Amino acid sequence: MDEFLTDKEQAERLRQWWSENGWFLIGGAALGGLGLFGWNQYKAYRAGQAEQAAALYESVKQATDGADLAQATALLEQLRADYPNAAYTQQAGLLVARATLVSDPDATARDLRFIMDNSGDPELAMVARLRLARVLAYREQYPEALALLAVESPGQFAGRIDEIKGDIHVALKQFDEAREAYLAAMVASGAEVLDRNFLQMKLSDLPVDSVVDTSGAPADTAAPVVAPAPGEGA
Repeated sequence: MDEFLTDKEQAERLRQWWSENGWFLIGGAALGGLGLFGWNQYKAYRAGQAEQAAALYESVKQATDGADLAQATALLEQLRADYPNAAYTQQAGLLVARATLVSDPDATARDLRFIMDNSGDPELAMVARLRLARVLAYREQYPEALALLAVESPGQFAGRIDEIKGDIHVALKQFDEAREAYLAAMVASGAEVLDRNFLQMKLSDLPVDSVVDTSGAPADTAAPVVAPAPGEGA
């Protein structure tokens, strides 16, 4: 404001400026308040959504614990319809997949594939992938299982992937490939979470190449290891 203007002139100029620009200040303050109100409402909405998804997840868990697979499946479908992006939804899918393995392995495979393809959590998606590979191997769909395990950058899951590959190669009687996979599992990323004693036992049980000793008799071969059932170790 020009210091050489009289008080009356300064007041008149202030009134004129306010009449021309005051609504910007009012509007900005109002929009800022609405933005803060909207963000708080959004956070409250997300919290409410999470609580409702968590409650449904607990209901799924109770249903699977009680072997009520029809109820568990219905609740899972409700979670997927109402909260498709919630972590609880994918966790519930893993529960139902495990519960239906014996009675409906096709449903188990579908649930695991759904989680693998739709989970926003890369680690959860990888867990579903490993379990699906075991289900496929358990059903003797070995090529499909190996294809599923061909992950370009498995990170900390590399050890578990190699171990499952080894189990599949044993089932196919491809013992050299199995040995290579088990040895790779021992030094791969994430190897620290593996049961090294069990892994060593699998290696020790692999048949060795037939060799002829000085007496001309072939060396004894060990019995092949049996691949664990789906859900074990992954």
